[in-house]
Amino acid sequence: MPGPISRPRRRLAWGIALALPCVLLSPAATVAQSPRGGAAGPSALEWQPCQDPAEPDFDCATFEVPLDHDRPAGETIDLAVIRHRATDPAERIGSLFLNPGGPGGSGTASLPLWYERFFPAELRERFDIVSWDPRGVGRSTAARCFDDAGEATAWWERQPAGFPVGAEERRVWSAGREELAEGCAERVPELLPYVSTPDTARDLDRLRDAVGDEQLNYWGLSYGTFLGAVYANLFPDKVGGLLLDGNVDPVGYAGGAMGIEAEQTTSLRMGSDLGSADTFEQFLELCGRAPASGCAFTAGDPEATRTKLTTLLERLRQKPAGEWTYARTVESLWSSLYFVHPGWTEAAELLQKLWQGEAPPVPGLPELLPYPGFEQQPAVVCSESPNPRSLERYAELDAFSAARAGDLGHRWVWDYEWCGHWPATAAHRYTGPWDRPTAHPVLVVNPTYDPATSYQAAEAMTGALADARLLTLEGYGHTALLNPSTCVNEHAVRYFTTGALPPEGAVCTQDTAPFTPIGPTGGIAAGGGGLAGAPHPR
Repeated sequence: MPGPISRPRRRLAWGIALALPCVLLSPAATVAQSPRGGAAGPSALEWQPCQDPAEPDFDCATFEVPLDHDRPAGETIDLAVIRHRATDPAERIGSLFLNPGGPGGSGTASLPLWYERFFPAELRERFDIVSWDPRGVGRSTAARCFDDAGEATAWWERQPAGFPVGAEERRVWSAGREELAEGCAERVPELLPYVSTPDTARDLDRLRDAVGDEQLNYWGLSYGTFLGAVYANLFPDKVGGLLLDGNVDPVGYAGGAMGIEAEQTTSLRMGSDLGSADTFEQFLELCGRAPASGCAFTAGDPEATRTKLTTLLERLRQKPAGEWTYARTVESLWSSLYFVHPGWTEAAELLQKLWQGEAPPVPGLPELLPYPGFEQQPAVVCSESPNPRSLERYAELDAFSAARAGDLGHRWVWDYEWCGHWPATAAHRYTGPWDRPTAHPVLVVNPTYDPATSYQAAEAMTGALADARLLTLEGYGHTALLNPSTCVNEHAVRYFTTGALPPEGAVCTQDTAPFTPIGPTGGIAAGGGGLAGAPHPR
């Protein structure tokens, strides 16, 4: 096993194969108000046809970047990159980068799944669609805190499903997160301080240069909107078309100073629990109005449907239906809200089966990548966004969030408890300013009922940036790209191809309302979880 980093240009390219021994973690520092240092030139992108049969017509490459952009001649890491070339080369404009969110979302896994299903044909014709696994994630040099996927999955299965309920489950939950943090400190200590959003923004700027674009065209989902906002303020003159979809409140995410125990979790500062509560209220309202052929769980009207759900969840608290505990059921409902089709219909069918006393099989983990990467979300969030450190504080916040957001509030609190044990602080953080004038205006898009990134967060993002226009999607689910709207797509095409923004106050609707049959859909999945993407089912 290799020793601690000591020699110039030794490449940290262990990706999903190797682990490194423990060394001292780097101290935190705040990113300066402009990009630092004179970085060495980017390495070439040597595209080759992807080898995975699930990635036909896609090209793959490995891109080398500095571990620490402040030391461009020092150690390096590898990024896994993927693209689909423009289908009309004669009309090609350039490259359009996708970040699928997370943090911890794998672009190399998401892009092949989403390319034909969600991206407008006009963008596929005129842009190479490019994505990548950010540093610390997936097939790139990755944060891997277990020896292999089997060990990681065994750890996951020992944790309470969904979130902990009661003192004993909280103890087990916290001990499991502490175990994971200790594994990270042992196996990837050199990487952990360098997986922050500003580190990734600097990687993205090198990728932009490597594909030959003078300015960045970018579609960022969920956490990818925070990445986009950081990029816009570190490299304002490099902003071409920047579409931020399903928005993070940048001030709420960045929080205050690290090292001081935060009063709230990242999620509560951003109001994610309230977004989930509002969206779930719409789920019950629309289900109650729908016939049983549209929503299997309907009780004939919205109020009766709400009462039916309350009765069911209380029943599961007292006696689970097979493996379907109260917490597992709430977690499943939360994750189903992300995708209106087919998520909402499938959630209603699950609830009805549980109501009837059935116990459907519990879904397994998605097999998008050889290693599940549970630790790759906290590796980013916990290193750069302040969160409480004490288990007692999470118990207090659990009661607080449940009081204001109902059953789904529990999940948003406990998903951040691993930050209470996290062993590393980002060497580079970005906490503002957010209003540097950009070369071109930014387009912000958000559903009105988003279960992870609320419409209010989109308003906060729009107000924070120097020049941004908010396009409202009157609809449901997490992000506009994954809950399609022809109207949004037309504005996106116009924005990326001509630079034109939607009119001030423009509002779009979704193509298909919830609980409306739309025919066979196929599965939707995204790498990672947390702020964006299909969460890991439990």
